[in-house]
Amino acid sequence: MTHRLLIDTDPGVDDALAILMASAHPGCRIEALTITAGNVGLGHTLANALKLCEVADIDAPVFPGAPVPLVAVPEDAAYVHGRDGFGDAGLSPPSRRAESEHAALAMLRLAREHPGELTFVMLGPLTNLALALSLDPSLPERVPRLVVMGGAVSGRGNTRLPVEFNTGFDPEAARIVFDRWPRFELVDWEATLRHGLAHARCDRWFAVDHPLARFYDTISRQTRIWSAGLRGEEWHSADALAMAQVLEPERALETAERALTVELAGEHARGMTVVDWLGRGKRPVNARILLSYDRTRFEQLVQAAVGAA
Repeated sequence: MTHRLLIDTDPGVDDALAILMASAHPGCRIEALTITAGNVGLGHTLANALKLCEVADIDAPVFPGAPVPLVAVPEDAAYVHGRDGFGDAGLSPPSRRAESEHAALAMLRLAREHPGELTFVMLGPLTNLALALSLDPSLPERVPRLVVMGGAVSGRGNTRLPVEFNTGFDPEAARIVFDRWPRFELVDWEATLRHGLAHARCDRWFAVDHPLARFYDTISRQTRIWSAGLRGEEWHSADALAMAQVLEPERALETAERALTVELAGEHARGMTVVDWLGRGKRPVNARILLSYDRTRFEQLVQAAVGAA
């Protein structure tokens, strides 16, 4: 089976690795990239997506989307990814141009043109998808599979104490998607922490004599150094783990199906992913949450993405 992917993304170093994983996988075709602000501003995330397509020879249209969250004041992650999102590596500007159609409209059009055929992969804040759902609430009827990287299902976030970056960047958008999409798969930050990649291995993979390895080593070096100083011997790539689940879901070792939403109020909890672990609430089960993935296969997919397999 060929996975036909619409990838919504805010590149971002880990977004880039995930997209390279999809590009390298023999059972996958990237149909479109829709771009949002998130890790850095839209001007940078759009340029990074175009540059990545150019470097990796990815033949997919790139659609610019939301420059700001629906309501929240944006707080980016430039301290992790670099001011330009690609490690401030000084890359030349992309030669490719973006499409003129807005990302949310492209989502709706492509789902109508290919009903039942596309997997939607959400690697960044959910603003574009929330806009699309607000314009056409019937969108899930034409998209058989939605995979979201986001949330922290028991409150161990990577921004404010209980909050993960993507849901915290645009909590209203996350609430719209999680409450209106009947069933989706979630790869959260806590799963990411359980599937770290040893820095020593990453250094070897990204040092191989391959243009994609050299490119990825260049854009990821700054964030890997930052990560080593903060988190020790393992580097964590949330979007890469989400893409592994997209590409080979049969490699998931453990999942949990629960009702899930996002908290919009509270001094400390705004943007927190709320999971009904004990089934005490009245909300229907909507999320299949990844708990454990085949680590060996995950590492093989990362290696293949940069030509190190």
